[in-house]
Amino acid sequence: MKRQSKILHSDSDWLAAAARLGLRGRPLSRPNPSVGAIIVKDGKVVGRGYTQAGGRPHAEKIALDHAGEAAKSAALYTSLEPCNHESDRGPACSDVIAQSGIARMVFAVTDPDPRTAGSGAEKLRRAGIKVAQLGCPQATASLSGYLTQKAKGRPHVTLKLATSLDGFVALPSGESQWITGEQARAHVHAHRAQADAILVGGGTWRDDKPRLDVRLSGLEERSPQRILLTRGIPPDGVKIINKPEQIATLDDVQYLYVEGGAQTAASFLSADLVDRIELYRAPIILGAGQSAVGDIGLENLSAAHDRWQLTGQRMLGSDTYEAYERVQPNEGAKTGNGE
Repeated sequence: MKRQSKILHSDSDWLAAAARLGLRGRPLSRPNPSVGAIIVKDGKVVGRGYTQAGGRPHAEKIALDHAGEAAKSAALYTSLEPCNHESDRGPACSDVIAQSGIARMVFAVTDPDPRTAGSGAEKLRRAGIKVAQLGCPQATASLSGYLTQKAKGRPHVTLKLATSLDGFVALPSGESQWITGEQARAHVHAHRAQADAILVGGGTWRDDKPRLDVRLSGLEERSPQRILLTRGIPPDGVKIINKPEQIATLDDVQYLYVEGGAQTAASFLSADLVDRIELYRAPIILGAGQSAVGDIGLENLSAAHDRWQLTGQRMLGSDTYEAYERVQPNEGAKTGNGE
């Protein structure tokens, strides 16, 4: 039976669609966030766009150019508030939208950049455009690197783990290829392609000689920058940091993908620098071997609870994929992007 596409009706639906579109520009849009924008008229999409490589053109400008005259009296949905500052690369999106004939604009996230920070939406209101802000978990997730940089001064960190059912990443001998199957490994490469940089510990680098690239057809050029957590001498083409806190010095990195090994994972967790965990579990039992995570200094079980919220789960062949987001103090349960 042919699968039917979901019919989008609500503002929430359109914002979520804009957020998904925005993911296409990640991470090539750096240093700008990858924003998605959709223009809708009479229930139909007449324009769409996402931030291009290097940060320009912006999503709204592309969507408006795509829509042309159809933008008049239409609604614009965008994952991030339109910018309100000019640059030598073009006018502010708020000015472009104000002159486009758009009747209504719905956005998900206020831009934390002080050059905008609410002023973009206010300019559009003064221009006679109906403006609404609507919370959208998918949009927040799609902008997580940009938002983390603005709020915490560091990249958004994803810790990837691939384990057996009993929590091991390798046999006692160190043999680990392959714990998971082909579909799970392809999924990892797709997520590598969305990262600005990928990090492993020096021990993993020396023992496994990982390539740390993207090996999916058509995405090879999106292989992320390689970083080692080590006090040793960096190999050619690889950056090093001596401790996890130094990720704050990686100015060109919004999304950091941490892959191994156990002590590297433990050091990032102990420093409370992990925002997301992506866990791939193979239906195998090893009985003994190398653990996925080293000692993180917990002294009692109560300190381990209520830290992570399951936000996505799916099967990849015979392997299980689970995504967990860090629950901040007093934040309560949060809704993720539903992998």
